[in-house]
Amino acid sequence: MSENIKVAKAAGVVGAATLLSRIMGYVRDMVMSWSFGTSAAADAFYVAYRIPNMLRELLAEGSMSAAFIPVFTETLTKGTKEDARRLANAVFARLLVILVIVTGIGIIFAPYIVKAIAWGWKIENQREKFLMASTLTQMMFPYLLFVGLAALAMGMLNSLRSFLTPALSPVMLNIMTISGVIFLAPRMPEPIMGAAIGVVLGGMCQFLIQLPGLRKQGMMLKPQFVPSHPGVRKIGKLALPVLLSSSVTQLNIFISTILASFLATGSITFLFYGMRFIHFPLGIFGVAIATAVLPTLSAQAAKQEMENFRETLSLGLRLVFFIMFPAMAGLIMLRIPIVNLLLEHGEFNRLSTLGTATALLYYAVGLWAFAGVRVLSQAFYSLQDTKTPVRIAMLALVANIVLSVILIQTPLQHGGLALANSLAAALNITLLTKRLRKKIGHMDGRRIFSSLLKIVPASIFMGAIGWWVSRNPVWDSPGNILYKIEWLAGGMAASVVFYVLAMWAMRSEELRFLWGMVRRKNRHGDTGTR
Repeated sequence: MSENIKVAKAAGVVGAATLLSRIMGYVRDMVMSWSFGTSAAADAFYVAYRIPNMLRELLAEGSMSAAFIPVFTETLTKGTKEDARRLANAVFARLLVILVIVTGIGIIFAPYIVKAIAWGWKIENQREKFLMASTLTQMMFPYLLFVGLAALAMGMLNSLRSFLTPALSPVMLNIMTISGVIFLAPRMPEPIMGAAIGVVLGGMCQFLIQLPGLRKQGMMLKPQFVPSHPGVRKIGKLALPVLLSSSVTQLNIFISTILASFLATGSITFLFYGMRFIHFPLGIFGVAIATAVLPTLSAQAAKQEMENFRETLSLGLRLVFFIMFPAMAGLIMLRIPIVNLLLEHGEFNRLSTLGTATALLYYAVGLWAFAGVRVLSQAFYSLQDTKTPVRIAMLALVANIVLSVILIQTPLQHGGLALANSLAAALNITLLTKRLRKKIGHMDGRRIFSSLLKIVPASIFMGAIGWWVSRNPVWDSPGNILYKIEWLAGGMAASVVFYVLAMWAMRSEELRFLWGMVRRKNRHGDTGTR
């Protein structure tokens, strides 16, 4: 089986599992929005949740995965499985100590952290919201400990080409948060605390659900302090630059949260829900493809198979763009119908819908760049070059700060903050592309550009269907759920059919590749049933 097919199959597994996770995530968002709307309690919760969630990206899924997987894969490729197991256990011991220390510091200094992330909450005017955010931060910081260990387990299983369970693990976070809102919130002095407890339990379950897979692979984690393990030292050298590089997205959101705290109540929640809708296609396809290509790129780099490396990278980018551009068009045109149908209920009113739709619009503009940056960053990490992405990420961060300060003063308000994130991501992917071309030579640019010449026009015309659906007056008010489902589902189905037919008519290489994957799977399935 070729490496491209392996990558596509792995991306399909991760994407399918992530689809379930995202669906449960939207159920969670609906439960949260219906219960708390865009109130002060919701703002306090999302400020508190954003802090350990940001550290999860930085310490766990960011620096840990990107620095660990290439070294772990190299050990598997050039050494033995026992060598890889010893490396994992040595990393586990150090990571456990770091996470316990960081969690303890976060609990102790939670009030100061909230002050830093929500400057606009003047203590004398919004003391109750500040105190609630501080309490929720202390309650949710242990989530970092569990999800950090879950990220290590995820990196190990992905390196071993086991993708299903790691991709399913976030489902546990959504299930436990929903359970916390439904079953614990009514029994709490402050109902929002039930959601916080659910978050912590969800992080714990994310780790526990992956342990059977590690045991099956003979890689059960046990802390072993090896003073001078060469692999640990290499991961340590790679981790700091990756930590800074991977932090850009979260730091951009952090900056947006600080600036949004100076805006009207609800602005922080608008941005949170807007980004949540972006995470649906980004997680199912963008992150799935990036996750699938990293072990393959790392193995090809370790073997110095650079032509195959370029082919895998090209495929990853083309598949990402094949999905992200039509998704971007759909989210932009259907933003109000989507938010209205899924969230406008209970405490979540019409103004909440419009505010969230505005954030979604300007985040969606950068969807292609958010996804492309993930794939290109994986290419650098697989080459064990973690310094270049960090330099470029810092430039993008500075651009985001400058643009945010400028755009927040325009009528866009919180929408300007979302737009600044998108423009910074576009700068990031542009600079990453230029630098990678210098590093590995050609990147199959003509092939990628040829694909974009088909993808972009088809996406624009597809968006016209969404625009027509959004003009129905039914989206101006809540209710009529079944009718709205019919309209939105029908419009989305018609858009997808149009896009596929348009790409088929233009002989899209990516469509032929994906169709070949489906046919190959069906043939194997038929053979297996005889």
